[in-house]
Amino acid sequence: MPPAPARASSRASSPWTVAPEPYDSPAATALWRAYYTEVSDRWYLLHEGHRTDPDELEREIAARTGAELAPPTGKLLLARYDGTPAGTAGVRLVDASTAELTRVFLREETRGRGGAALLVAAAEDAARALGARRMVLDTRGDLVEARALYARLGYAETEPHNDGPYAEHWFSKPLTQGT
Repeated sequence: MPPAPARASSRASSPWTVAPEPYDSPAATALWRAYYTEVSDRWYLLHEGHRTDPDELEREIAARTGAELAPPTGKLLLARYDGTPAGTAGVRLVDASTAELTRVFLREETRGRGGAALLVAAAEDAARALGARRMVLDTRGDLVEARALYARLGYAETEPHNDGPYAEHWFSKPLTQGT
């Protein structure tokens, strides 16, 4: 039996739930496609003036399955808004004490309703459960909303911790109990 979903708040009327989800479930796969399409198109529109080539988009979506977000060293969390899949956040162990936050995404129609902070908090809890004492992440310069979210949630910009081809900003946060 799957674990009960976490509630967004103590209010029984909250429309948000967050629960672990297999990275290859239909809901997770659909959200991965939406996420990757959005960030890829955004990059191409900014740098080359057009959307992602459809063949390239399909190759990249298929190549990045999310298998690293499977137990025992990772977890994918899926947020639902009024029961409808609305977003994801993934966590994977980088080493015994460090987890990486990845695939933080909400469908556009659910943004601005508290789901992103909820997903990140659930991801931090998942990272602690995996034994991590620190969370790291990277993002791009054009993803200004993501950078603002991470800063608001206590992440500090740091020196690079990887050499990802699209990584332009790196963040870190200690995962003390209850942060």
